[in-house]
Amino acid sequence: MPPIYVIGHVNPDTDSIASAVGYAWLLRERDRSEAIPARAGPTNPQTTWVLRRLGLEPPILLNDASPRFEAVTRRLDTVLPDAPLREAWPIAARTWGVAPVVDADGKPFGLITGTSLFDLVNKMVGPRPRQDDVRLADILTAPCREACLTDVPAFKAHNRIRDSLNRILREEGDNFFVVDEEGLYMGVCRQRDLLNPPRLQIILVDHNEPRQALANLEEANLLEILDHHRLGNPSTHTPIRFTVDVVGSTSTLVSEKIEEAGLSAPPQIAGLLLAGLLSDTLILTSPTTTDRDRRAAERLARWAFVRGAPLEGESIETYGQQVLHAGAGLSARTPEEIVSTDMKIYEAGEYRFAIAQVEVTDLLQLAEHRERLLAALEVLRERRALDFAMLMVTDVVGGSSRLLLVHEPPELGDLPYPRQPDGTRLAEGVVSRKKQLLPVVLGLLER
Repeated sequence: MPPIYVIGHVNPDTDSIASAVGYAWLLRERDRSEAIPARAGPTNPQTTWVLRRLGLEPPILLNDASPRFEAVTRRLDTVLPDAPLREAWPIAARTWGVAPVVDADGKPFGLITGTSLFDLVNKMVGPRPRQDDVRLADILTAPCREACLTDVPAFKAHNRIRDSLNRILREEGDNFFVVDEEGLYMGVCRQRDLLNPPRLQIILVDHNEPRQALANLEEANLLEILDHHRLGNPSTHTPIRFTVDVVGSTSTLVSEKIEEAGLSAPPQIAGLLLAGLLSDTLILTSPTTTDRDRRAAERLARWAFVRGAPLEGESIETYGQQVLHAGAGLSARTPEEIVSTDMKIYEAGEYRFAIAQVEVTDLLQLAEHRERLLAALEVLRERRALDFAMLMVTDVVGGSSRLLLVHEPPELGDLPYPRQPDGTRLAEGVVSRKKQLLPVVLGLLER
């Protein structure tokens, strides 16, 4: 069975990474599936700290679902250019009639095919063969270099097939070399396989909107969605398992599924899921927090805080404080990183816009960075072709946010957050982009 990639949204936060790792573990443990956790972008400082604290490696980076040449490559046996043709004969007999010829340094030299063999025979026998002219044994002693096509195109294994389709269709041959980044032989692929490559098997967690997903999702087989956000789901050709529930984090949903299976997560994975939950719910104080999140936190803590585990001796509160502080602050990152690390793009009314969020331990530090953050927001707006952009600076200790906007549309003049002397808006008690800020913004833009 092909592997299944479990992956969150672009600009992944801790809950996105945790739910991908945790759900992939459950699929392997419960269903014996070849499930692989993946990420659609770099990890943020908070997630990097959590992974390091738990001794875990980040999931593999998968930012594009378009099939690659490596997906249709077969590593056929090879012969050297000066080897006699008889060494290539058994290879061609066991494949689809081709034998790769590769130099001693590992780079492709040519490809022996039915056409190239006929050309060699024609060259050795001539246009009017006589029975006693040339024996088969004589042909088989010829060096492979004389019996191969040397103008076979080579494609890099990690390149997208779609980017080379025009060239593939123009070529007269049906077989191509696949090489690594240094041009070394990795295998051979066929045109018919390139025109119908296997699709990646994808499960989305912590989001269900195509514009927040890895690129070219439409070229993959979407198997399932597990999420806790508003609906904005992609269309599918066949029915899929679709779970969107009203909880504070996707890690909560994963922990519930683990419990329903009668399993308990290993301490490291439980600790990662707990970090995702506590990050998304601000240690269970966010308005998005439900009783199910509180029960999930207790469940994950029971699995994570065991003797000998990386989190031995911690409590939900102490661990949560460490997680929040690891991602808080404006000085440790550049303004460009701040406005793009935890950023999501939305569409409403006639507008396409972004809302980014960054967490701090107090709002006093905003004054020092405000101008640079506004400039970075403007660069983000232009680069992503947005109508406007917003940064939500959230005080995780005081439980309030300040809003920075560039190219603010007239409709947002009615935002219920008073404008401050520095031009920002103070959103008292607002800490959740999903449940508190976004519904207000959408309501004004869509009325």
